[in-house]
Amino acid sequence: MKKTSTMLAAAVTLLISQAAIATDAPSLDPKLEQDFVAQQQKLGFNKQQSQQFVEQAHYNQAVIDAITTPWEAKPWYQYYPIFLTEKRLQAGLKFWHENQQAISDAAKKYQVDPQIIVAIIGIETFYGQYFGNYPVKDALYTLGFYYPARADFFRKEFGHLQKLIVEEQLDVNTLKGSYAGAMGYGQFIPSSYLAYAVDGDGDGRRDLIGSKNDAIASVANYFHQHGWQQGAPVALPLTAKAGADIADKLWDHKPLKWQVSDILGSNLALTDKNALNPKQPAMLIELEQASHREYWLGLKNFYVITRYNRSPLYAMAVYQFSQELKAAHAAQ
Repeated sequence: MKKTSTMLAAAVTLLISQAAIATDAPSLDPKLEQDFVAQQQKLGFNKQQSQQFVEQAHYNQAVIDAITTPWEAKPWYQYYPIFLTEKRLQAGLKFWHENQQAISDAAKKYQVDPQIIVAIIGIETFYGQYFGNYPVKDALYTLGFYYPARADFFRKEFGHLQKLIVEEQLDVNTLKGSYAGAMGYGQFIPSSYLAYAVDGDGDGRRDLIGSKNDAIASVANYFHQHGWQQGAPVALPLTAKAGADIADKLWDHKPLKWQVSDILGSNLALTDKNALNPKQPAMLIELEQASHREYWLGLKNFYVITRYNRSPLYAMAVYQFSQELKAAHAAQ
């Protein structure tokens, strides 16, 4: 009798557990799946291939948790210490030294400052130490079908992934990256991988995960294609007049609509004297320090960094880290 009771209790527990899973697991919207299949037909996939691609993906709640609490939501004084560290700087110098030729070749070919290439890879993956532990397919599936705020964007990325794994012969079952589905040394999402990845080592493949040369050249190409101006300034510190109302001039994450002359004036001035074309595109960046607000004039190159990640905090961290790298590398 005791054995029977134990078995019954175990069965009840199993049923409760299964019911909880069924309740917690979100259901797939059939309309979204239909739209996805139709979208994939334009990329050359038939209905069965696309449906199977969807069916083999899994919902991952950790992805939703991660995207709703991004590092970029932190204030600047808490954000930059994550990236601007002596350990990362030394790793960057080592990476630069070990890959000097590839970095020099990419910088010359794509007309991109070498310190920016090194900074991006350092900020993104600590030079390959942290590619991310999220299955890329599951991450993009989760965001594309269960994250309404940006579902359209990530569903397209999920579709680009299907194309990418065919073109580059990637193993989707072992492919891991960030919670947003970014991969490799430079953390390219599938559409960027397809559009901007290049073969840097001449082996006939674009391997951003296993080839440092490919990753270095691809980061350089990405910046080149987005309009990087080699040797041009990126951002300049500003002095703000106390109590000045400058909120209407702050960058709104859209294409640059202001010129330098629109931003500089009685309320904002360059901290250091610099000869700038007053008609060149610019943006006003505000950084929150622990006790005050800090202002910077972002120029075209700063905007190009935001094409990699649209957060001005990210762009500023990349820029300041690149300056540290440049100075330390020159000193060596």
